[in-house]
Amino acid sequence: MSFPHLLEPLDLGFTQLKNRVLMGSMHTGLEEEKGGFEKLAAFYKERALGGVGLIVTGGISPNLRGRLTPNACQLSFPWQVAKHKSVTNAVHQAGGKICMQILHAGRYGYHPFSQAPSKIKSPITPFTPSPMSSRQVRSTIKDYANSAALAKKAGYDGIEVMGSEGYLINQFICSRTNQRTDEWGGSFENRAKFPVEIIKAIRNKVGSDFIIIFRLSMLDLVDKGSTWDEVVALAKQLEQAGVSIINTGIGWHEARIPTIATSVPRAAFSWVTERLKQEVNIPLIATNRINTPEIAENIIASKQADMVSMARPFLADAEFVNKAAMDQSHLINTCIGCNQACLDHTFAMKRSTCLVNPRACYETELNFTPTTKPKRIAVMGAGPAGMAFSIYAATRGHKVVVFEAKSEVGGQFNLARKIPGKEEFNETIRYFTEQMKLNQVELRLNTRLDASVVNDEAFDEVVIAAGVVPRKLDLPGFNDPKVVTYQQVLTGEVEVGHRVALIGAGGIGFDMAHYLGESESSTLQPDKWLKQWGIDKNYSDRGGLIQADHQQAERQLYLLQRKTSKMGKGLGKTTGWIHRSVLKQHNVNMLTGVSYEKFDHQGLHILVNGEPQILAVDNVVLCAGQESNRSLVDEMKSTGLPVHLIGGVDVAAELDAKRAIRQGAELAISL
Repeated sequence: MSFPHLLEPLDLGFTQLKNRVLMGSMHTGLEEEKGGFEKLAAFYKERALGGVGLIVTGGISPNLRGRLTPNACQLSFPWQVAKHKSVTNAVHQAGGKICMQILHAGRYGYHPFSQAPSKIKSPITPFTPSPMSSRQVRSTIKDYANSAALAKKAGYDGIEVMGSEGYLINQFICSRTNQRTDEWGGSFENRAKFPVEIIKAIRNKVGSDFIIIFRLSMLDLVDKGSTWDEVVALAKQLEQAGVSIINTGIGWHEARIPTIATSVPRAAFSWVTERLKQEVNIPLIATNRINTPEIAENIIASKQADMVSMARPFLADAEFVNKAAMDQSHLINTCIGCNQACLDHTFAMKRSTCLVNPRACYETELNFTPTTKPKRIAVMGAGPAGMAFSIYAATRGHKVVVFEAKSEVGGQFNLARKIPGKEEFNETIRYFTEQMKLNQVELRLNTRLDASVVNDEAFDEVVIAAGVVPRKLDLPGFNDPKVVTYQQVLTGEVEVGHRVALIGAGGIGFDMAHYLGESESSTLQPDKWLKQWGIDKNYSDRGGLIQADHQQAERQLYLLQRKTSKMGKGLGKTTGWIHRSVLKQHNVNMLTGVSYEKFDHQGLHILVNGEPQILAVDNVVLCAGQESNRSLVDEMKSTGLPVHLIGGVDVAAELDAKRAIRQGAELAISL
C-alpha cells in the first residue's frame, strides 16, 4: 500500500473511521435550492463511495439570526429533519459516515438581523450586528445543543462546531470583536466560556456515542487575535468538555492573508497543527491546501496530525481516496485551488461546482451515459476545452482524434502554469493527459487539422477548440520589435528589459505583472511565502502576525487600463484582492483611464485622464485579450460536416477555463 498511514483506520472508541481522510465543510448552494437536498444526497453519496473516511456538510445555522444569508439553511425544528435524512441515508448506504457542521455567522451574517458579542461591524459585510444580551447568549447555547440533537435524529454520525474563520464563536473568543464586560467578555476565561459551554450542552444532549468535532482557530491572522497560550488553553478545555476531534481553522475571512488560494504553498499550515498536537490527547485534523495523497500521507506519517481535511479536492475528484488506495494517484483530478467555480460561486449566491470537474454538484444532471450511435470526431486543439471534450466524448463511446499544432498539450494552461503561484495548473494537464490515454483518445501532436484530412479520414463531426491569438493594437509604432504579446514573453520567444508597460489589466495583465516582478515563485518556498505575508511560525504575537517581508521587484512595471474603474475589478471575488496585494508588494505602477497614442524611441506615449505622459519603457507587452481565428471555422464548415465551437474560439474574451471545460463536457453529452 502506497499510503499506509493515510488509509489506516482511526478508532474513536465508540466508533471507527475507515481512514484518516476528512472531506471538509463546503457550502454548495444546493442547501437552498428547490429539491436541492436530493441533489446534495447524490453529491455526498459519490464521495462516500469514493472512499472518504468522514464527510462534514456545509454550515447549517442553529437559529434564524445565525444564518449566513436570509435564505440560508438552518436546523432548529423537528419538521426540518426529514430532508437531512435523505443525505444521511445516501451516505450510509454507500458505507460512509457524515457529520453536520453547525455554523452561526455572528457579525458575518449578510442580513440586518445578525448578532454578535458586541456591536462591531465586520469589514466584509454591510450590516452592523446587534449585541447579544446575556439571555440571548444562553439561548444561543441551547440552540446549538438543540440543533445537534436534531442532527442526531436525522441520522448524522456527529456534528462539527464551527469555532474558527471569524464566525460567532471566534468573535466571542477574541478581544478584537468581544468588548463585553459581563461574564462572557473581558478576561480570556470569560471569552472562552461561550465555546466551552456550547460543547458541554451538546455533549449532554447527544450522549457519549456521537462525534463532536470542534473547528478551532489555531491561527487567526488578524490584529488582536488569540495568543498561542490561549489557543492551547481553549483546546484543553474543549477536550475536557467532551470534544472527540479538533479540526484546524486558519485565518478569519477578513484577514488580508491568503489561506487556501492556489498561490498558498501546499500544506502551508500543517506546522501549527503539529504544534498543538503536543498539548492535547484527542485526534487533530490538519487542513488548508492539502490536495494530493502524497502530501496527506506525509502529514500523518510525520505525526503532524491524526487526520487531514480536504474540501475542494473532493469537488475535483470524488474518487480521490479510492484512487490513492489503488496506487493510482496519477489518475486523480487534482484541485488547483483556483476558487473560480467553488468559492467565487458561493459568494455570488450561485451553485458551487469545480473548474476542473464541471460535474461536481451536478451529479443528477451531468452524466456521460454510453452513446447508442458512436461517431468519429475530429478535435482541433488540445487545450483545456479540447482535452475535456475528448475525454468525456470517448467515455461515452465516441472515437476521438485530437489534432494539436504544437508539440505539447495544454494550450493556454501551458502559459498559466509559468506564472508564480499557478504551478498547480501542471496537475490539470497531467490529469487530462492520463485520461486521454486511459480512454484511448488518439492524439496527433505537431499536426494541423485541415479540410482535406477531415474528408479523407471520414470524420462525422468536427470540434474546434483552437484558434485564439492575442489581440494586437493598430497604433503608430506598435509594429516595433519592442512591442510584444504576453505569449511571446511566456514562451521565451522574446526577453523584455528592466522597464515594462503592460497594456490591459484583466487577468492576463495581472499575471504578467506578477511574472515579470518575481523571478522565483514563493509558492514553492513555504518559509519564504510565510515571511512574505507576515506569518510568524514562532507565534510570538497575537494572531500569529509579524511584519511582512516583501520581495524586491525585479523590474519597474506599469499596468495600464482604458477603464477608469478600480484596477482588477473583474478578477475573482475571492482571489482578486490577493493579486492586487501582490502587485502592490512589487511596487507596480497601476494607471487607469489610459489612452494609448504611440510607441517610439522615447517610450510609450499615453494620455492619463486626458493628460499626456511618456513612459520611458524598454518594452510594451500586450495583454489586451485575444481574438478568434475565424478562418479556421470557415475552412471546417466547407467540409459540410457539423462544426462545433468551444472555448476561446467560441468566445475570445478574457481566458476562461471554467467555461471552456464545461462547454466541452456539455457538448460531449449532446452528441
